[in-house]
Order: sequence, then C-alpha cells, then structure tokens
Amino acid sequence: MNSPVAHQAAERAARDSYGRLLAILSARTHDIAASEDALADAFARALERWPADGIPARPDAWLLSVARHRKLDAWRHTRVQDEATQALMLLAGEIDDSATDGAAVPDERLRLLFVCAHPAIDAPARAPLMLQTVLGLDAARMASAFLTSPSTLGQRLVCAKARIRAAGISFEYPQARELPQRLQDVLDGIYAAYGTGWDDVDGADAIPRNLTAEAIDLARILCNLMPREPEPLGLLALMLFCEARTAARRNDAGAYVPLDQQDITRWNHQLLAEAEHHLRHASSMQSLGAFQLEAAIQSAHCERRAGAPVPPETLVSLYQGLLALRPSIGAQVSLACALANARGPETGLQALDAIPAADVTNYQPFWAARAHLLAAGGARAAARQAYDRAIGLSTSAVVRAYLNTMSQRL
Repeated sequence: MNSPVAHQAAERAARDSYGRLLAILSARTHDIAASEDALADAFARALERWPADGIPARPDAWLLSVARHRKLDAWRHTRVQDEATQALMLLAGEIDDSATDGAAVPDERLRLLFVCAHPAIDAPARAPLMLQTVLGLDAARMASAFLTSPSTLGQRLVCAKARIRAAGISFEYPQARELPQRLQDVLDGIYAAYGTGWDDVDGADAIPRNLTAEAIDLARILCNLMPREPEPLGLLALMLFCEARTAARRNDAGAYVPLDQQDITRWNHQLLAEAEHHLRHASSMQSLGAFQLEAAIQSAHCERRAGAPVPPETLVSLYQGLLALRPSIGAQVSLACALANARGPETGLQALDAIPAADVTNYQPFWAARAHLLAAGGARAAARQAYDRAIGLSTSAVVRAYLNTMSQRL
C-alpha cells in the first residue's frame, strides 16, 4: 500500500534521527556498515508496515527496535563468535516494549563525532565519516566539500569502516583529556556538514534535510561541552554569520545573488548580533584560531549593513592571517579576490597564478574568481573560457545559471 503520509513520516524520521539511531546501533559493536544496513532495513520495513498499521507515536524508537532485531538476527545466523558478537547479544536484554511506547531516543550525535575523530582512523576520512555516519549523507553530496570525486570518497569511507571494525576502535566517549586532540576534526566535520547543507548539489540524495540547522545545533552543544575552548565559539559565529544571509542568497525569482549585491534588509540581524557576541567571547580568550579568523572575515563582509564597510586592505590582512594559521586552496583564492578588490584585478590574477595549477584543476571557485578578474581587466575571451570551466565544474544549477549570465554579458 502506498501512503504519502507514511513516506513523509519516514523521511522526517531520517532527517531528525538518522545520526542518533546509527550512533546507538554502533555503540556496542563498532560495526558502522552493519548498523547502516540494519537501519536501511528498518526504514524499508517502515514503508511496508506504517501504511497498514499506522505511524507509531515514536517513529524513531520503532525504527531503533526493528534495526536492533535485524542486527541480532543477522548475527545469530553466523558462526562468528568474537567480542563484537558477544557485545551485540547483550543488546537483546535492552529490547523490550518500552522501545515503542514513546521512550525518547537519546541524542548521541556528538559522541559519535568524537568517535569518528579517533586517531586510529586515517585523518582524511574522519570528517567524511562523520557526515555519512552521523547525518547519513551520500558520497555525491559530500565529495565537493572535500575536493574529491564521489567514487574516491566512497572508497575512503569503506576503508575507514573496515579499519574501525578490524581494530575494534572503542565507541566509548573519549576521556576529557582526549577531547582537545580530537576537537579540530570534530569542528571540521561540523563545518563540512554546514557547507553541504548550504550548497545545492546536483545528483545528491534527495531526502530533505535542514543540515545547516543541525550543524549549528551541534556547534552549540560543543560550545556547552567545552566552554573554555574558543574555536567552537568561532565556528558557531562563522556559521551564524552565513546563516543570517540565507534569505538574501536568492532573489524573488530564485536566482543566485552574490554577497556584494545582496539586499541587506533581508539579512537576519538577530543572528548577526548573536554571531558578533560569540566572536567577541572567543576573542576574549586570547587564543586565535582559524575559525575565529574566518568568522572575523564574515563579520567584516557584514559591516556594510552599518554603513561602515571594512577597508579592503583589512580584509587582505585577515586572509593572510588565515593562510598563516591554516593554509588551504580556498583561503588562497579568497586572498586573491581580496587583493583584487584592494589593489586591482591584475594583482588578484597574479595571486591566482601563483597557486599550483594541479591544485585547482577541478576547483570551481578558482575558475569563477579567475573569470571575474579577467573580465574586470578587459580580457573578455579568456574570461569566457574561465566562465565555461567554472560552469562545467559547478554542482549547483542556480550558480551555473548565474555564471552563464555573467559570461553572456561579456
């Protein structure tokens, strides 16, 4: 029986509870892949049962119960008897009628983020593993955030999960002394989650998600968990600065609007004030970090709402400081744009040309910035070629449309 209401309930449960459910299922066995299979089976069962039986009062608890039973059944039919099996069998005593009578599922997302930052997991796989494990994202949606292809990222994740299973990496919450060593990876994972929710990615999973709100929620929890650490506050401020401009990113027709052309009356000034508060709090701790600098840059971009835009050279200094703290291709491209704004397009182009070509072959922001600076300098033919490259690399239909319009104006 096909029921739109049941499908909507299942999608809502996936959006709101996927990470928490997967964290609970993985907590004893360390086997993320098997937990994902069990959870997928539970959602399939829901689409079969809910139209006929009705939607349970607590869909997430119903899904957890079904997934747990699925894992138990799978292991009972194997001859493998190891510590993971014994731990899993202990779950049998935890499954009772209370799982479906409205008992709340605990929020384990942050616990699993720190687990995914375990030093035994390869560093490049940690943040992608967080996004897939905690938020259930597919490789197509995540790949652009990590400057790689979906197939490469998928293989990286498969290897990471195999490593977790083989090494028996503990899913217990880290000791307090271990949190600072894992903090940067967790911050990167949360920010990557925000970025995937911010961008419209063609060909990615179609399940509606409010990923930006979930990332902000995770950052708030982290700030409360580690109140003496300034970088979680810097990350929270950074995301709030961006979130405050959400309504201005599209015009009434749905077309993309770049930051310098946005209608500031559509910005959320309450979120901007909150972002400034968190940034000031972080700076009072006198321990500068990359996320604090990125938040300061966003604050500078937003100052025109007060009629006092930050001098262009100040933005150049901020980007130079960011590069000194944490070098990245994105920061290099942003610095080139800031230099162009302060000293002219030729200076910006020189900074872009200084970036190794192999690093930006498939980096869309580089080609979009290059096209803009070439156009500003009057090199129309070269600008059109750069626009074509940027359009081909863009994962967002609205951004492609904007770039195409800019190219046609030449």
